[in-house]
Amino acid sequence: MEPAVVKQVLDAALSLQEIHVKGDGSQFEVIAVDACFEGMSRVKKQQLIYGPLMEHIQNNDIHAVSIKAFTPEEWERDKKLMSL
Repeated sequence: MEPAVVKQVLDAALSLQEIHVKGDGSQFEVIAVDACFEGMSRVKKQQLIYGPLMEHIQNNDIHAVSIKAFTPEEWERDKKLMSL
């Protein structure tokens, strides 16, 4: 499965401000950014992202997903830290 396909699945199911997908084969890293994550626990954020991907996980199209979910404010702060 290609990262672009994973992104399409997430874009179709979720209305998030930003979604970035990296990976190859069956292992992916998802970075999701949206105000809806404000006040959510880490588990709830991950459940929101996993939901649309479950069919592909069950079919073994996706073996592993690393999820990082940020509010827009957290994303701006973390982008600056990552660029150091």
